[in-house]
Amino acid sequence: MANDGPQDGSLRNEEVRGRLAALTPAQRALLERRLEEKSRTAAGDQHIAKRNGTEPAPLSFAQQRLWFLDQFDPGGSFYNIPLALQLDGVLDIAALRATLSEIVRRHETLRTTFVAKSGEPVQLIHAAAEVPLPVTDLSELPQAERGNEAAKLQSEEAKAPFDLAAGPLIRARLLRLAESSHVLLVTMHHIISDGWSIGILLREIGVLYGDKHAGRPSSLSDLPLQYADFAIWQRASLQGQKLEKQLAYWRTQLAGSPPLSGLASDRPRPAVQNFRGARLSGKLSKSLCEALQQLARREKATLFMVLLAAFQTLLHRYTRSDDIVVGSPIAGRTNAGIEHLIGFFVNTLALRTDLSGNPTFRQLLGRVRDVALGAYAHHDLPFEKLVEELNPERSLSYPPLFQVMFALQNIQRAALEIPGLEINPLPSAGENAKFDLSLSVIESAESARVIVEYNTDLFDAATATRLLAHYETLLHGISINPEYRLSDLPLLTGPERQQLLVDWNDTETYYPKDRCIHDLFEAQVDRTPDAVAVVFGEQQLSYAELNARANRLAHHLIALGVGPEVLVGLCVERSLEMIVGLLGILKAGGAYLPLDPAYPKERLAFMLEDSKAPVLITESRLDLPEHAAQCLFVDQAAVFDRYPAANPETSVGSDHLAYVIYTSGSTGKPKGVMIGQRAISRHAAAMRDYYRMAAGDRVLQFAALSFDVSAEEIFSTLLSGAASVLQTESMPGSLADFLSFAQRQGLSVIGLPTAYWNTWVDDLERATALPTKLRLLIVGNEKVSAERFALWRATFGARVRLINAYGPTEATITATCYEAGSAPVDREAAAVPIGRPVANKHIYILDPHLNPTPIGVPGELCIGGTGLARGYLNRPELTAEKFIPNPFSDVPGSRLYRTGDLARYLPDGNIEFLGRIDHQVKIR
Repeated sequence: MANDGPQDGSLRNEEVRGRLAALTPAQRALLERRLEEKSRTAAGDQHIAKRNGTEPAPLSFAQQRLWFLDQFDPGGSFYNIPLALQLDGVLDIAALRATLSEIVRRHETLRTTFVAKSGEPVQLIHAAAEVPLPVTDLSELPQAERGNEAAKLQSEEAKAPFDLAAGPLIRARLLRLAESSHVLLVTMHHIISDGWSIGILLREIGVLYGDKHAGRPSSLSDLPLQYADFAIWQRASLQGQKLEKQLAYWRTQLAGSPPLSGLASDRPRPAVQNFRGARLSGKLSKSLCEALQQLARREKATLFMVLLAAFQTLLHRYTRSDDIVVGSPIAGRTNAGIEHLIGFFVNTLALRTDLSGNPTFRQLLGRVRDVALGAYAHHDLPFEKLVEELNPERSLSYPPLFQVMFALQNIQRAALEIPGLEINPLPSAGENAKFDLSLSVIESAESARVIVEYNTDLFDAATATRLLAHYETLLHGISINPEYRLSDLPLLTGPERQQLLVDWNDTETYYPKDRCIHDLFEAQVDRTPDAVAVVFGEQQLSYAELNARANRLAHHLIALGVGPEVLVGLCVERSLEMIVGLLGILKAGGAYLPLDPAYPKERLAFMLEDSKAPVLITESRLDLPEHAAQCLFVDQAAVFDRYPAANPETSVGSDHLAYVIYTSGSTGKPKGVMIGQRAISRHAAAMRDYYRMAAGDRVLQFAALSFDVSAEEIFSTLLSGAASVLQTESMPGSLADFLSFAQRQGLSVIGLPTAYWNTWVDDLERATALPTKLRLLIVGNEKVSAERFALWRATFGARVRLINAYGPTEATITATCYEAGSAPVDREAAAVPIGRPVANKHIYILDPHLNPTPIGVPGELCIGGTGLARGYLNRPELTAEKFIPNPFSDVPGSRLYRTGDLARYLPDGNIEFLGRIDHQVKIR
């Protein structure tokens, strides 16, 4: 197991820091040993007595936890510790068998079983006996098959369960590959062993095999203590004032700590941990290791502290959390009498660090150093006892207190050397993960290996690979300048940055830059004058008729002084006049302000007062609040008939305002979002092309005019020659009514809020019939369930394109779209992705310091490109806060809109929406 730095319980932090400075690894190990000895002296009598008699002994705290886990889930192999050794040379099998038997004789724990006596578990120590060493001969197999068969048997042996009550809890097996080639498999249960014990086992095999093979007595002296002696001592010593002192420290240290690490996983966390795991490894160069060692010496710290601080920085950047808790194992052998015992001694420390305030790395290292030294001074409390006393919220889904581990192994295990044999360890066949994520650094003379062990229920191999690369990138940045603030330390590799900022934002598409939205509509009128443009119930207008009526209204508005940058309120019920009014305002050069008649009077009064709109188009029957605007009543159409039907000529250009839509925002106070002509014209043309709208389409106009989606529904349709079919007031009704309406109207394109579409999917069994002409369904504005998405696809296949759209009003409606196409839908995903940026829009997912977050790491979704709003009407401070200079563009005046939405990039370039950063909840 890892040797995690000094474990002194009494020296002042300043003294320890001074002694840690300028030490070589060997000197540091010696100092740690002395600090341990001083800790034992300062803590009082730490003498472990040899027990009397042969009565059953209690379990240590660590053993007790494993015993209870086994009672809950008996027969599992998760806590197996497998060892596999390749033995090449002339092997004395009898000597090997005798060696293993002698080791079991020496270590009582290897011949111990665990049973319940009066409801409490106890250790039963059995008499020594010869250890079976069955030999499986694979030498008769073809040479090409031997390795595969050996690997299969190694895996089976590693996964075979133990019976804690029946025993034995150690087993050995020998695979014969050839006359001079064998594989030794030794498997122990964790309740009797740990990682340090493997080193003891290897050392004793080396010594005792030589003795047995030569026929001489054992070279090893008898052990002064046994594990049961330690268990009795631990139980007796950890009580009273000593226990309370330890507990008081940890209660203070962990008070209010987060129950979960906050790491975003590739898949939702299962309800019950399965502990399935895998490992990946990387390498740190000798020069980097030396630079980090020098940093540690300068800062009176250890390499462990530097590497831990870097890992906690990585977690901080991954999770956006300033409160990071990481577990770290320590050998737990604080008494000389137990150093050479095989047994379960390892303990775990919960190292909690405050990363708030964006400190420099050097400052953070000081914090980590203090945390580590405090933990070492209170390391006697077993982790199992700590959990029992703190009693955190427990879950079968994740470990308590922390889910991420870090270890530095800086004591090298002595190589196993036996004359006549070449011995090499084989990779472990047991791939388990006790935690969500574990990072281990293993020092060697030339470099260091970094191993990441990850839970495969949560993470993909690609995620672990990126984490390794980010950790190494961080370490390089730290070694170059530890005065960098945490936000300034490099995280992304060059290719990652290119992919995130450039490649996935390559959305530039040509659209006319200087055409207003009504100009594009008029061009469509010239192409399809007789085509149906808008339908409401039994009423309809052709493109030419709609254009003429809108022109008359526009001329009237011009006569009233409407022109560029003049806001005109539009407060009408859904009708043909609603579309006429909208186009008439734009044709006059003005900007429309949609006012929903269903809004409370207070909201309408605020919007009219805040916007200072001089003109209001409405209906005479509506009961509106008092206002100062001049009214035009669309139900008195004769007023407009005297005006010409020809297109008016105005000075409005693409830089002028097109509309203002009020949104409530997180505070509930409405704010007007100003959208320019260029933004809406380019967006409408882009979505027309993306949705493949054509003259034969009939497109549902579902959204209220006060929602920005209505602009996309209306304008994308009217730029394509298709018909915009307005929903009637009674149309939503039941699902059956909606489907009947869609069928009667021959709808080919339908856009729905996610909640409404959910109802449709939930009723698929009762309403499997789709409108026969439907070819495209667009959903959006809330998370889309992956399960419902998959159900829709399974039911209707490729007959209907299904698109999940996302976009805030401030980015001119839709910013991203996701279309699964023929790809399978992951039903276990938290939600369907929101896709990639649409034409001429750019997406950046950023941390609080505007650094791009890596793939899979959450950040704030920010939008750039040509479709951004000007800002908020009459709210310059809020505009400056939400619309910021784009740090990734060299175009003068380029801006980013900070959405406040939390999202992350997926490996395929799609974006997953995660929620609001401020926990705002939208209520429809």
